Parts: sequence; structure tokens; C-alpha cells
Amino acid sequence: MAASPASVESVIRPLGSCLTKLGFEVYPLKVGWYNSVLPPSLHLPYPDDTLAVVVLSTPAMFEQAFLPFLEQRGIQKLCDPVDQCVRDCVSTAVSQVRVECFSELKVDVRYDYELLPSRKPKFLAQTAAHVSGAAFYYQQSDVTDQPWAGKKMFGVCIHPSFGGWFAIRALLVFEDVTVGSELVQPAPPDCVPSREDRIKLLEAFNFRWQDWSYRDTVPPAQTYSERQKEYFSTAPALRLALLRTWGLLPEEEVQPDLSPDEQSQANGHG
Repeated sequence: MAASPASVESVIRPLGSCLTKLGFEVYPLKVGWYNSVLPPSLHLPYPDDTLAVVVLSTPAMFEQAFLPFLEQRGIQKLCDPVDQCVRDCVSTAVSQVRVECFSELKVDVRYDYELLPSRKPKFLAQTAAHVSGAAFYYQQSDVTDQPWAGKKMFGVCIHPSFGGWFAIRALLVFEDVTVGSELVQPAPPDCVPSREDRIKLLEAFNFRWQDWSYRDTVPPAQTYSERQKEYFSTAPALRLALLRTWGLLPEEEVQPDLSPDEQSQANGHG
């Protein structure tokens, strides 16, 4: 596929058209932006000017994509229902890109829950969101004069519109699409600029993540609905039973509990 500004637009337009109405956001990036901030062992194996797209789910995804997916399609055994919904939505969008753009387009789709044989994630979701400009990835290194006495603090992304009420779902690498100077790297919006607020954010995320207070670090334009909060507050092994009580799954589709490994992969996708 020839490299040109039109080739990039011809990918982003149908991808966004399919996914935005379902409560997702798409942000283009160059593979080189991602690789430049990571050690070689974590690089994506593509040239720096290859087009990639990070896909986020907003609070609207639950009602606009997930619940209709359950009603229309049902789910497979022993797989996280949200993961199945995201995979279905992304696959449909990629198919539409191929219809409108190039039928033989090669797309490496990596989901947030997938692991390599080495047990490393297939991509670092928060890094991808940061370098694309979608959300600022606040890390321990972003706090000067740290108060944690050498304690390891995990970082967290904050979205300029939704705060912490969103999730990073997938990275799509369009192997045939080369990006030129038309795509300029945007800086992610620094929604938490002060040292004090960054300390509060990281402490809320690391020490009290269950109460979800870190998600309100910036006033969100939209939060999860009460039903969505109930779903993601429920242990992964119990979510199918919850969906059955909502009338979204027939009784025979309720499956046994997930294994510990499957539970660990399902955890935190909200």
C-alpha cells in the first residue's frame, strides 16, 4: 500500500466511524513514538513510521456496545464477556477498513489482556495511550521529592474528559501503512500538573483503588452508570451470574468459575 496522507486518513476514517458510535475512541500514533520510550525488549517489531492506533473505551461503551452485544450475540464459554465484546467491535471495524481501503491490509491487533509466551503483555497499554496523546500516564518519576521512601508505586493514565473512567482496550498496527510528516505527535493533556495532586492520585490508585476515587482526579464529563459500576465491582468469577440476574444470559449459558489465571487476566479491565 502506498504511503501517503490519504492512506492514513483512509484507515482512521472508517475505523473511527465504526467505533465512535459504540463508545470507543481511536488515536493514531507512529510505532516509533511508542518504541522510543521503551527498552528494545518491549519494542513493536515494525519500522518507526508504521501507523498504529490505540483504542479506548469510554463510559458509553457499556450501554452502547456491551449490553447490545450480549442481547444480540451471546458469549463463549470461559471468556471474559467484555473482552469478547471489544474483540467483536474491533474485528468489525477492521473489516470495514479493509472494505473501504484495501482488502489485503495486514493488521496486527493486540488486546490489553493478551500475553506473549514470555508472559509479558503484547503491548504496554498506558504507554501507548500516553504517546498517542490520548491520556497522560502519571508515574512515580513524575513526582519530585517523593514521599514514599523507595516504595514501588504503579502509574495510572488520566483522560482529559473522563478522568479515570475509561479503559485502554487494544493497539492496532497497520503493517502496510507508512506515516509521513502529516502525523505530528501530540502532547498528552497534563490534567494533574501539581506535585500535591499527583501524590494524591498515585496514592489513591495504589492504596485505595477499590473505592475508585482516583477516577475522579479531574471532574469527568461522564462516569460509569450504576449498572456498569455494579458489573465491574463484581468479582470476575461472579459476573456471568450477575448478567443472568439482569436477564442478559439464559441459564444454560452460565459457566463454571474462571480459573485463577483467567481471573487475573480479567481483573482490572474496567
